[in-house]
Amino acid sequence: MITSSVTHFSPDVDICLATLDDLKALLVLESKAFTGDRLSRRSFRNAITSSGSALFVVKQVVAMKEGGELLGYALLHLRQGTHLARLYSLAVSPEARGLGIGKLLIQACEEKALKKGKMLLRLEVSDVNHNAIALYQKMGYKEFGHYDAYYEDQTDAIRMQKRLRHTGDEQTTRAIPWLAQGTPFTCGPASLQMVLSSMCPGYQATPNDELEIWREATTIFMTSGHGGCHPMGLALAAKKRGLSADVWLSEEGPLFVDSVRNELKKNVITRVHQGFAKQCEEVDVPLHYTAMPLEQLIEAFDSGALAIILISTFRMDGKKSPHWVVMSGYDEHCILVHDPDLDDDKKFPDDPPSPLDCQFVPIARDEFEKMSRFGRSRLQATVVLNTQ
Repeated sequence: MITSSVTHFSPDVDICLATLDDLKALLVLESKAFTGDRLSRRSFRNAITSSGSALFVVKQVVAMKEGGELLGYALLHLRQGTHLARLYSLAVSPEARGLGIGKLLIQACEEKALKKGKMLLRLEVSDVNHNAIALYQKMGYKEFGHYDAYYEDQTDAIRMQKRLRHTGDEQTTRAIPWLAQGTPFTCGPASLQMVLSSMCPGYQATPNDELEIWREATTIFMTSGHGGCHPMGLALAAKKRGLSADVWLSEEGPLFVDSVRNELKKNVITRVHQGFAKQCEEVDVPLHYTAMPLEQLIEAFDSGALAIILISTFRMDGKKSPHWVVMSGYDEHCILVHDPDLDDDKKFPDDPPSPLDCQFVPIARDEFEKMSRFGRSRLQATVVLNTQ
C-alpha cells in the first residue's frame, strides 16, 4: 500500500496497487465511468499481473480497515528501454468526483514512473472532457498533439505530456509524420517513408511504395525469415526518390554475415553488399566507414537533416533484432525517435496499441549509444538524409 503525501484529500481513503480480488469492482467502475472504449476483464487482469504496468486503485476505508468501495483507478504503462511512461486510463466513480481522487491517482502514477527512471509521462484525453483537461493542465501537463476521431464516439483526443524531472534545456524536435511499418520486416522502408513525408511535400507514402523500397534495399537473406534493409540500399532508395544521402558504417565488409551459417546465404548477402557499394559510388552516395559520433548526429539534425539509425531492440522488447528508427529530436539527456513498430503487445490484446507510444520516444543518450550497436561486431549504421 502507498502512504503517499497526497493522502490528505481524505482520511477515509487509501491508494494501493490493484489485486485480482479487485477485478469485479474494477469492471463495475469501468461501466459507470465510460460509455465506450472500456477495458475488459482480461485487460485488467493483464495489467495487474504485468511487470510493465501499474494499476492503482483508491478505496474507501471502512472502520480503519482496508477495503470498501472502489472510488477510482489509474492504469500506467511503462515502456521498457525508454524514459517514457503512459497514463493509459483513469477513472473516478461518479459519486466520488470532486474529492481529489483523480489528482491522488495521477500523483501516484508520477511517483511510480519516477521510481522506474521515467522522465516523461504522456496521456490522451477527450477534447470534450473539460474537467479532466483542466486538472491535467493544473498539474503541469501540456498539449503537444491531437488525434481526430480517436474514440469510439468519434470525439477527438488531445495528447498531453509532463516532464517528471528537470532535463535541462527544452527539447529540440522536428514535425515528422509518424507511420507504422506494414510488415514485420519493413521497419527500414517505413522509416524512410517518414523522412520522405517530412522532406518531400509531394511524396505520398503508400503500402505499395513501402514494399517497393524493401525490394530495392533488402539484403535478401538474414539469420531467418525475410531479409532486412541494408543502409546502402535505403540510401539508394532515398536518392531515387529525390533526397541526398550519406551512409555511415562502422565496418567495411558485408553486414550480418557473422550470424548466418549457410554458405549460400553468406554468398548472396556478400554479393548484395558489394552491389550496393558499387551503386553508391556510381550515383555519388558518400560512404563513411566509421561510426557517426552522437554530437555530429545532433549537428546534422540541427542543420536540417534527418537520420535513419539501426538499433538493437533487446533493451526494449528482449529480442536481438536489427531495427530502423528515425531520430525526431533530442534534449540534454535524451535522443528522441520515431519508432515504426506499433508493437501489438500480446499481453494486452484488448488494448489497441497507440501511435502515441511510438513518437518522440525518449531514450537516454548512454542507452541510445548502447542500442545503436548491433551484434557481436557492435555494428553501427546511420543514413543521413537531406533535401538535394
